[in-house]
Amino acid sequence: MSSTHELLEAAEHGGLGNYRPAPLVALTGSGRHLRDTDGRSYLDLTAGNAVTAVGHAHPRVTAAIAEQAGRVLHTSNLFHNEPSIRFTQELIARTAFDRVYLCNSGAEANETLIKLARRHHFRHGATERVRIVATTGGFHGRTMGALTLTGRDLYKTGMGPLLGGVDHVPYNDLRAMEEAVTETTAAVIVETIQAEAGVIPAREDYLRGLREICERTGALLFFDEVQTGYGRTGAFLSHEHSGVVPDACSLAKGIAAGFPMGAVAVREHLAGALPPGTHASTFGGNPVACAAALAVLDVFEDEDLLANATSRGEALATALAAMVADPALPATASRGKGLLQGLVLADDVDVAALLTGLREQGVLLARVGHQVLRFSPALNITAEELDEGLAVVTRVLAEAPRAAA
Repeated sequence: MSSTHELLEAAEHGGLGNYRPAPLVALTGSGRHLRDTDGRSYLDLTAGNAVTAVGHAHPRVTAAIAEQAGRVLHTSNLFHNEPSIRFTQELIARTAFDRVYLCNSGAEANETLIKLARRHHFRHGATERVRIVATTGGFHGRTMGALTLTGRDLYKTGMGPLLGGVDHVPYNDLRAMEEAVTETTAAVIVETIQAEAGVIPAREDYLRGLREICERTGALLFFDEVQTGYGRTGAFLSHEHSGVVPDACSLAKGIAAGFPMGAVAVREHLAGALPPGTHASTFGGNPVACAAALAVLDVFEDEDLLANATSRGEALATALAAMVADPALPATASRGKGLLQGLVLADDVDVAALLTGLREQGVLLARVGHQVLRFSPALNITAEELDEGLAVVTRVLAEAPRAAA
């Protein structure tokens, strides 16, 4: 086997260079831990950006993948396959939605929502309804349509011209949304928590207000639940906390425990929005991906993951609030819900150096937004593991390197 140094050299010279990963080569994973090619073990409090919701290499999921791979790997959309049909029915049974479209990622799911919105209004003769209203700070993916929805210029530099017909308004600002939604608006799309912008939750009155605006004006309401869905906040889908049901939502990340998969869930009035020939995905509804997704749902039930995400999330929120209250620690705020939480650091903290220090102490975390540490561990993390990780974060944060003035 190649050494870690050789692997990192090969990655640097073979990759496109669009990523900036830490100098760690993951070799194996089990539960909430990763082991690298040097034999070091890490407590993963990122869960692969909220993807490995049931932990790394969960035996129920890996067995389902292996079993299905031995039956049929791929069928395309020319034929049905049993796992995709079963998964669609299971997802419908767990949510307020009536129909499901399967794809391969969150970005693909959000691209589908754009087409769905415009095609729905076209079908009903409202051809002027083509505009989409999104929010500043929002993140919806990096393909061209999803990138246009994304409300952060950082990702758009040099990428224009982007898709037309998209307006952005401040997040959590109902007045701005009221002014932006007109008779030409096809849909409004928001995240229930802006995870990439720094774990910024939507107020429940804001979500209720969006529903009222859309119902009054005839625009569709879409929630991007790519990162917040699948138990991440303690509810199966995070919009359940508010009682607001959107017309459709996008899903991905935790849906298949790391096997690439995405979905769009819609209510019945949108069932005919994309008739045959208007949209497709060669790999969407892949039987192996759907077998993994079915196994994930089994784990949710067997391990009572929603309850665990709620209780561990409360413990995490309490611990982060204590860090903010500690004058010895350079933390200024904490926010989030369930097992999607952010710790805001003082402006002079060198976050890159802090993440290196945490990694050297065996804990993996991610940086998002401006000076925010994001916690998104597996939903089956134990109390002992969470305490262990938070103890390391507290210790390293107390000696956090400060950026030069």
